[in-house]
Amino acid sequence: MTIYLDAVWALNFFLDMMLLLLTQALAKDSTRKGRILFGAFIASLLVPITLYFPDSFFSSILGRLLYSIIIIICAFRFVTVYQTLKLLALFYFTTFSIGGGLIAAHFIFQNPIGLSSSGILTFNNGFGNPISWIFVIVGFPLSWYFTKVRMDKHAIEKIRYDQLCPISIELKQKTYSTTGYIDSANQLVDPATKRPVVICDEHFLKQWFTDDDWQMLKDAHDELDLDSLPKEWERQLHIVPFQGVEGKSNFLFALRPDQLIIHYNDQKIMSNKVLIGIQFAELTKDQRYHCLLQPQIIKLSAVYSA
Repeated sequence: MTIYLDAVWALNFFLDMMLLLLTQALAKDSTRKGRILFGAFIASLLVPITLYFPDSFFSSILGRLLYSIIIIICAFRFVTVYQTLKLLALFYFTTFSIGGGLIAAHFIFQNPIGLSSSGILTFNNGFGNPISWIFVIVGFPLSWYFTKVRMDKHAIEKIRYDQLCPISIELKQKTYSTTGYIDSANQLVDPATKRPVVICDEHFLKQWFTDDDWQMLKDAHDELDLDSLPKEWERQLHIVPFQGVEGKSNFLFALRPDQLIIHYNDQKIMSNKVLIGIQFAELTKDQRYHCLLQPQIIKLSAVYSA
């Protein structure tokens, strides 16, 4: 049997690239397309490895799992273990979804039921027939497109609050940007100033602070010792009382920003009538967003064309 390695390799690269692109779309990841192509190339290397070294470690189940993790890291880089495992699960989900769709389509378009000489209906072809390259080349993009469109429609049908948007915060003449999550459950308002409170995590807010100032701020929060606050931050700090879900009263350290800018639905929403609540921890394991936005800001703040 003659095997055209270059043709098999090219087809495998094409399929891996589309699977990684679909994984990126479902994860809403901002990785550059160049890395996706690099990841697809690494994935396609499994073809010559399998052909030339059929008994290698990467031909085993454990080896293929390890190689899949390498593919994900090459395509999306390593941020956290949680994010890598989530992308790996999405990668396998898209692989099984599209692969299953191709097999189902092949089963439908082939005639799996035949009439034997004794007059008994039998399954005499269908899964037994090899799937042709033309079928894969045509059917794979169609299955890929159907899967992506269906998932996109599912995302659109979700509540509008459940979405991410870019934000920028200006504080003490320094501006940093991150991703915010519009959280319908966040209805926190400062009772004294009636300003809505946005929650930002430690990973994002530490950019404005020196290590010493941040540690002093954290110690002041943990010990409720306002005398140990960093001197240069006393004017920007605000104490917000709130009641937790367990019913206990507590205090939240907050900052008064110079400006908050939210890019939402092709609009730019600007406000300085907000408070930035400090969370001395990370909001998410995969660091997908670093800010919980208060929906009231979207409704009441000034809107400008983006």
